[in-house]
Amino acid sequence: MEIGIDSFAMLVIDPKTGHLQSATDRMTSVLAEVELADSVGLDVFGMGEHHRENALDSAPAVILAAAAARTKTIRLTSAVAVISAADPVRIFQEFATLDLISKGRAELVVGRGSFTEAYPLFGYDLRDYDALFVEKLDLLLKLNDAPHIKWQGRFRPPLNGEGVYPRPHQDRLPVWLGVGGTPESFARAGTLGLPLMVAIIGGSFDRFRPLVELYRRAWQVAGHPLVKQRVGVHAMGFVGDTDEAAREAFFPGWHQMMSVAGKERGWLPPSRAQFEAMCGPGGAFLIGTPQTVAAKMLAASKALGGVSRITFQMSTAALETEAMRRSIELLGTKVAPAVKAALGKASRHG
Repeated sequence: MEIGIDSFAMLVIDPKTGHLQSATDRMTSVLAEVELADSVGLDVFGMGEHHRENALDSAPAVILAAAAARTKTIRLTSAVAVISAADPVRIFQEFATLDLISKGRAELVVGRGSFTEAYPLFGYDLRDYDALFVEKLDLLLKLNDAPHIKWQGRFRPPLNGEGVYPRPHQDRLPVWLGVGGTPESFARAGTLGLPLMVAIIGGSFDRFRPLVELYRRAWQVAGHPLVKQRVGVHAMGFVGDTDEAAREAFFPGWHQMMSVAGKERGWLPPSRAQFEAMCGPGGAFLIGTPQTVAAKMLAASKALGGVSRITFQMSTAALETEAMRRSIELLGTKVAPAVKAALGKASRHG
């Protein structure tokens, strides 16, 4: 199993002072987090894409390129690239360039995003939500296969064999499909033969098992090689020296983020009791000591029938700089070795 971190480069208001973080300081700390993740042996670092006041990740490829120059082995990916509201030609060029800078460490997780502000910002109609995604994903995958293609769609001028360059260091950029809870998205990933990245930010892991099985059935029906099938999970996670320390570092930012999102979407206000339930044995938050987190990761993999990658969303703890660094350190030096050893042992014993 690959283990890593996803960031939204979020700006958080300090609940004690009411002051917002400096964007410059936050960006500095994000790049320091990637460096640390690389140094402690984590496998992957993902950067989200949002076009909102409280996030700095509207240009993820730029941030990842800066990270590439500071790191050696960690893979660098979008998490997710909102392909529906972008030009697939530019996305391919940006991440192919990142792949050259990083000497073959770039990946793409593409999706429609959990917010919709990118659509009007770039001149798209939300009524075309699904059609935009299907068309642009098709173009991106074709560009990944060859530099000269002939292609025509509804939302972009046609391509008539013009070269799309540069080409990546890798033969092809790895492209994952990022999904939430829509059955059609799971089936689409399986039919196209793409690795699946499931965002599980609430509830429980086992409730996603039927959707993951839908992906696996679609994969099998399409005749793709089983050896290439991969399921990843993006989840809220944080590691501390005690369960209490991890929860206390994570809760304030999580509460702030969910309060803002809840007002926009008409949800009930988040509560401490809800948070504690998500941190408990049946919840989908990977928050606690290395032992607590490792056990929940193994349980999550079992619940979903096997998982190839788990990435932690830690951005809501951005104010707790030292706790954040400690979390990354513990994830790389304690949690990851324990999880990989346990999975290796289980594999050896059938």
